[in-house]
Amino acid sequence: EILIEENNVQPVRLPVVICGDLHGQFFDLLELFNIGGPIPEKNYIFMGDFVDRGYNSVETLELLLLLKIRYPACITLLRGNHESRQITQVYGFYDECLRKYGNTNPWKYCTEIFDYLTLSAIVEGSVFCVHGGLSPDVKLLDQIRTINRAQEIPHEGAFGDLVWSDPEDIENWAVSPRGAGWLFGERPTEHFNRLNGLDLVARAHQLVQEGYKYMFCDTKRRENKDDDT
Repeated sequence: EILIEENNVQPVRLPVVICGDLHGQFFDLLELFNIGGPIPEKNYIFMGDFVDRGYNSVETLELLLLLKIRYPACITLLRGNHESRQITQVYGFYDECLRKYGNTNPWKYCTEIFDYLTLSAIVEGSVFCVHGGLSPDVKLLDQIRTINRAQEIPHEGAFGDLVWSDPEDIENWAVSPRGAGWLFGERPTEHFNRLNGLDLVARAHQLVQEGYKYMFCDTKRRENKDDDT
C-alpha cells in the first residue's frame, strides 16, 4: 500500500542522498548509509537496479523494503530496468532466490512488488531523478504522472525509455545500442529541463569510475528555437 500510494514523480525534500545501481552489493549499501548518514536523519533516493549481478540481491532488496516500511517518507525506491521478470531471469536474481529458498516463490513475490515501484522522483522541484533517462514521448512531468506503472516494463514507449535510456555526446536523439530506450543529447536535455523548471536530471544505469559524472555542463544554453516547441 505504501508503494501504491506514491506518485510516478515522487516529491522528495532536502537533505537527500541520491544513490545509483546497487546490483546486490549488500555491504556497499551498508557503507552508503555509513557515509551518507542514517535514516531518518537523511532522506535517500535509490534509483533502481537493486538486484542481479551481485551475490546478495535478496538481502539488499529486503533491507531497502524494511526501511521503506519503517521510514516511508525518508526513502524513495525507483524502478530500474532490472526490476523486471524478464531481466532477473537472465542476470541472477531468479537463480539466487532458487538457490537460497529452494523454490521461486520469493522471486515471484518480489517481481510483483517491482510493479509498484515509482518511476521517478523530484527533489524540491528542481532535481529530477530517474533510473535511465529521457524519452522523446515525454516533454512534461505530468506525462510521466499518467503512466500506468503497475505492469512489466514494456519494450517500447515512455515507460521503457525512462528505465533504459542513456545520455550521449550528441545533439538530439539516436537509437540505443541496448535495443531499448534511446540515446539522448544536450538539446533534448536542455529542453526538458527548461519546460519543467529543472536544474538537473540525476540518473543511474551506467558505471562511471569517478562515482559520478556531469553531462552537458560545459556549454551555454541555446536560445529557444521554433522546433523546440
